[in-house]
Parts: sequence; C-alpha cells; structure tokens
Amino acid sequence: MNPAWLPLFTAVPLLLAGVGVVVRRPWIGRLLMLATPLATGVAALFLLAEHARTPVLATQVGGYVPGIAIPFVSDTLSALMIAVTSLTTLVCAWFVIATGGDRRRFVAPLVLMLLGGVNGALLTGDLFNLFVWVEVMLLPSYALLAGAGSWRRLGVGRTFVVVNLVTSTILVVGVGFVYATTGTVTLAALVGAGAEDPRAGVAIAVVLLALSVKAGLAPVHGWLPRTYPDTSAGIMALFSALHTKVGLYALYRIHATTFGADAPSWWPAVGAAVVVTIVLGALATFGENHLRSALAWQMVTGVGHILVGVALFTAASLSAGLFYLVHHIVTMGALLLLAGAIEHTYGSGRLDRVSGLMRREPWLAVGVALGLFSLVGLPPTSGLWGKVGLILASTAAVTRHPVLAWSLVAAMILASVLSLLALQRVWSQVFWGRPLERYRPPDPETGRGELTPVGDVRIRSAVAAPGLVLIGVSVAMFVFAGPIFPVTDRAAATLTDLAPYAKAVIR
Repeated sequence: MNPAWLPLFTAVPLLLAGVGVVVRRPWIGRLLMLATPLATGVAALFLLAEHARTPVLATQVGGYVPGIAIPFVSDTLSALMIAVTSLTTLVCAWFVIATGGDRRRFVAPLVLMLLGGVNGALLTGDLFNLFVWVEVMLLPSYALLAGAGSWRRLGVGRTFVVVNLVTSTILVVGVGFVYATTGTVTLAALVGAGAEDPRAGVAIAVVLLALSVKAGLAPVHGWLPRTYPDTSAGIMALFSALHTKVGLYALYRIHATTFGADAPSWWPAVGAAVVVTIVLGALATFGENHLRSALAWQMVTGVGHILVGVALFTAASLSAGLFYLVHHIVTMGALLLLAGAIEHTYGSGRLDRVSGLMRREPWLAVGVALGLFSLVGLPPTSGLWGKVGLILASTAAVTRHPVLAWSLVAAMILASVLSLLALQRVWSQVFWGRPLERYRPPDPETGRGELTPVGDVRIRSAVAAPGLVLIGVSVAMFVFAGPIFPVTDRAAATLTDLAPYAKAVIR
C-alpha cells in the first residue's frame, strides 16, 4: 500500500461528514454512516496484511522535511486498532439506525466526524497532532452525548465537557513541556527521551496523566460511569469502543516510545493504580441497579486489565494486553447494544423494572449470557484467552517485578470472582424471576410512556442483531485465538523494537 494514502483514513470520513450536513436526506445519512466505517475497516485489513511484509508505513503530509511535516504512521498496532474500531462503529451505526436514533439532527455527520478523529489519533506520529485529533473526536461527542435534549442528559453532557476540557488543557500543556525540553514532539524523535532526560520524563508524565484520565484509570475514573450510562445505548457503545480505547492506545504508544522497558521512578504508582482499577470496577458493579450502569463499571475494570500489558512491559504482557483490548472493545460493545435492545423495547434498563426475559427473549438471553461469560473470562468467549494471557504474562514477569506481578495476578482473580457474583445478580434480576407483566413503552415525546400490559411484545430481530453479531465475533475470537495472537505479537513487537518505526519516519 502506498503510504501517501494514509491520510485518507481521516480525510474521507471528515469529507463525507460535510456531505451529510449539506445533503440532508435520511437515506444518504444512513448510507454514509454504514459505508464509511465498512470502507475504513476493509482498508485497515489490507493495511494489516501489508504490515506482515512491511513493518511500518509513513508519510509526511505536504512533503515537508521530517520533524516539520505532519507525520502519518501505520504499523500492525494502528492497523489492528482501526480495523476493530471501524467494525464496532459499523455495528453501532446499524443499531442506531435500527432504533431510529439517526432521526435526530446531524447524527450521521457527527458519527463520521468522530470516526475521522479516531483514525487520525491512531495514525498520527506527532504528540501535538494527537492532541488535535483527540479534540476532533471530542467536538462531535459533546453533541452526541446531549443529543436527546433532556435536562438530565444536558447536565451529564456538562460534566463530560468540563472533564475533557480540563484534561485536554493538561494534555496540551504536557505537549508544550515536551517540546520545551526536547525540541520536538515527533514520536520517532522521542525514542528513549523519557528515560534519558529527567526533565523530558516529567513532561511526558504530564501527557500520560492526561491520557490516564481520558482512559478512565483510577483514581481519575469517576466521570466515566457517571456520564456514559446517561446517553443512549448506541452512543454509549460507540464511546466505549472509541474514546477510552484511543486513550489506552496512546498510553501504550507513548510509554513504549519514550520510556520502553526503562520504567521511571514513579512507575510503581502506575502499577498500584492498575491494581486498584481492576478491583474497584468489579466491586462497584454490585452497587448499580441499572444494566448499563453496571456495564460502565465493568468498563473501568477492563481498563485496568488492558493496562496490565504496559504496567509490566514485557513482550508477553503487551501482546496479551492488546488481545484483551480487542476483546473488550467487541464484548463491551455487544453487551451495551443488547442492553439497548432491552431498553428500546421495554422502556427501561433498571433491574427492578424488567424481569423474566429468559422465556420471552431466548436468543437475546443467550447473547447476554455469552457476553457476561466473556467479561468474567469463561469459555467459549474471547475473555478466557484474554485473562489467561494476562495471568501467564504476569507470572512470567515475577523475576523482574515480583510484587507488582503477584499483585496483578491476585487482583485479576479477585476481580473475576467479584464480577461473576455481581453479574450473576444482574442476570438473575433481568432474565430470571417473575414473568414481565407490564412495561412502559418508549414515548416519542417524553421517552417514557404509561404502564401497559406487555402482551406479546418482543424485541425486534433488527434491534437485537447488532449486539448478537458482536457476540459472535467474541466467540470467533475464542475459536480462532491461534491466528489472532500472532497478530497481537507483531503489534507488541512494534512497541519493543522501535528501530523500524524511527527509520520509517525520520529518513
């Protein structure tokens, strides 16, 4: 693949977002919202195949000299992330269309703008432009979060805006510190800079702090379970797949480039935060009485699991962490969409307002059960191999990091047990118990109608299908883990062997 085509991953979604604003036809918006992530996902698969032969592809936008030009860089890790996020965006768009969420103004252009920003963040080789692309992601997210227009949702949107504005300010200040101490913000020129220069290490720590907030790492995680569940299910699934995962990707990329295996003196604090995040998210799931709120806390514990890879920073832990990252995008998206199907049909996702769905919705019940299995780490789902890989990588790192490694193993086992108990409570209340007799059908004006006998109401197959498709992907990842792990191994290798990356960018 010609490296000069890499900017098209961002230019095409942004251009089509503009088309969606100018040409206001519902069918055109739906076509663009489905075709664009499908096209970027297929292109990312071709890019992934190319990286089996060519480790890194890089281009300098505008033809300027390296260090001045805006670099777009692709390797196995970025191509893998674009493929997975595009797939999830496609399925989330399908769900939004099936539930009529695209009838709100500018939903399709906003989703495409968000996708363009995500692709830019995954392909940029420059810290300042990472900040720019993160802001491109956030601008449409503010509108999508508050899109329903309710006062509660506007209040939640305010929290989301304030947190991200403050965090973005910290991020751009950190990038400025990096430039002041090193004279560059090009990642390829920053290889080893944090380990070699203490001033640069502090500057990079500010950048990593901002990204930790955006990723939802404890103790700066509280905004995530507070804001995400109060948007629609389709948008929450989209945010879960894109927002926090871009922050996690950036943590992997920047730490690997600037510090690598030479962990700074403050790194034990990061390890402690990862341990706390793993356990806290699982434990807090007990306190929720809403299906998507419980899943939001499972997102938090998932963030901790994913960061095990970078906390230990071994080839095995990085590969397992990236596998878990892909698994978590797919599984969490599936469960949120299935929860959204329940809410869309029965008017509520509260555990005390829906019950006995096992007999009414057997296929959806099977999908949710498999999704919960995946979060806990049980077969036949991708979560099993993700957790096994992380535990094996942790035990293999005992000689280098004995305290951290055993702490991580204990935290992951404890979190799995806690998640099993908490999610069993969710399952029993929603799918077991007395048969559902009355429900509140969604009202187009207020969003919540009057209590009505449930009769023969069922979830439409078009609404349940997107979540079930992603559950199928999770099961396929369990079956075909053998071919997938070599891909994550290659992605991890791009983080430990930085010579090809630096050579491709700085020629």
